[in-house]
Amino acid sequence: MVLQDFGGRISAAVGNLMREPNLDEKAFDSMIKEICSALLSADVNVALVKRLRKDIQSAVNFKDIPPNTNANTKKRMIQQAVFDQLVHLVDPHAEPYKPKKGKSNVIMFVGLQGAGKTTSCTKLARHYANRGFKACLVCADTFRAGAYDQLKQNATKAKIPYYGSLTQTDPAVVAAEGVARFKKEKFEIIIVDTSGRHKQEADLFAEMVQVQTAIKPDQTIMVLDGTIGQAAEAQSAAFKATADFGAIIITKTDGGAAGGGAISAVAATRTPIIFLGTGEHMMDLERFAPKPFISKLLGYGDMSGLIEHVQSITRDSAAMKETQKHLAEGIFTIRDMKEQITNIMKMGPLSKVAGMIPGLGSMMQGMSDQDGQDKLKRMIYIFDSMTAKELDSDGKILISQPSRMVRIACGSGTSVREIEELLTQHKVMSGIAKNMGQNKKNMQRAQSMMQGGNKQQQMAAMQKRMQSMGGGRGGMPGGGDMAKMMQMMQGMGGGGGGGMGGMDMNAMMQQMGGMFGGGGAGGRGRGR
Repeated sequence: MVLQDFGGRISAAVGNLMREPNLDEKAFDSMIKEICSALLSADVNVALVKRLRKDIQSAVNFKDIPPNTNANTKKRMIQQAVFDQLVHLVDPHAEPYKPKKGKSNVIMFVGLQGAGKTTSCTKLARHYANRGFKACLVCADTFRAGAYDQLKQNATKAKIPYYGSLTQTDPAVVAAEGVARFKKEKFEIIIVDTSGRHKQEADLFAEMVQVQTAIKPDQTIMVLDGTIGQAAEAQSAAFKATADFGAIIITKTDGGAAGGGAISAVAATRTPIIFLGTGEHMMDLERFAPKPFISKLLGYGDMSGLIEHVQSITRDSAAMKETQKHLAEGIFTIRDMKEQITNIMKMGPLSKVAGMIPGLGSMMQGMSDQDGQDKLKRMIYIFDSMTAKELDSDGKILISQPSRMVRIACGSGTSVREIEELLTQHKVMSGIAKNMGQNKKNMQRAQSMMQGGNKQQQMAAMQKRMQSMGGGRGGMPGGGDMAKMMQMMQGMGGGGGGGMGGMDMNAMMQQMGGMFGGGGAGGRGRGR
């Protein structure tokens, strides 16, 4: 993935420093040198790298650190300084436009040809539609052959209304007509796709201004190809001077090229990145925020991104609500397990999900997404070959009647061994569900006890204990400490201990471990 290699190098440099028994300025300088080298290799502007180096050195001045400061405290200071300065590098300190419900929000897309504007338009429309907005698309790209057909195909697939013309050649006219029509129909998000253009194409730049004048967009977004390197800075500066865009979407971040040019573009235009395109599918659009981005880059995870991703795929799911109800009661049927596996598959490539979970990204390095996905599919085949009675059971009926397992194996094209492994994994997950149900009851008891005492003192004591639990690494920079992780996990499950759409993080980690190496479901059970 774009930036992943350089993220790994920076993380390794910081990690090496954390393991130094005698922390001194020489080791510190060596770490900074490796970080700067990684940034330069990723096509980040030289001036920006020099500024970052200076800022980190200023943030950690060894002369100002008291002599009696222990090594762990110094390491935490350095870790936090690196994190803060990398966040500063990608944070323009400018707020993007936020669409408002109940009114028409016109969003215009601009950028180079081939950057992925049309696909990004559809992804963004789908993103807002999933969040309750009435969204639509307008194709004002009359220059590229097949642009209208591509948008039509994408919009139809995403079930998004669209407007365009095969006869009108003036993009300003098409854009104005489409916007007027959808405003009349009370659409809240009106996304206008325009032709790709280059800064040296003066006529096309003038055309872009004409479209902008015709529709008066509330927000103009530049779509920036994450693989074009140093050219990103000059191109984005030219578009900024002409169209004055207020946000950036960086595409193709799932490729293998360096992507530091995009960071340079943000610094040059002082414009916030709002989304990252992480693949070709409609789901492959990640919200961008500086702190979670750097946290994920350095291997600290992105809990907020994981929460939003899970909520987007489990929203309005009747089956998931039933699973959450079961988990709250400490019940976990085979059907509940099927629902969890199905949702994991909806999340996209496992490497993408793993990067959001602290520590799991590095654990899954070198693992093929295809192998993991194939194992999940075989589990679904097994579920689909079960009767309703078997799905709604705790699995004991299959163990007590082995002939059922033989029938399921024949119907799913798997082996009895794989079914036995699936049942073993279900047993583990069922145990977690029971613990979750018990934990919820314990939390309710604790809350009722707190109501009769000094709530502030008890909360302070609890927070202190939580901090000591997460203090092995000094917490995760950027607010990734244990207490905040617990708060986020509670928010995911409505305070009832049911994160991940009904499953807590421990369940997720154990489920992942079981499926991909611990002899759990789908382990190595190929046909006998």
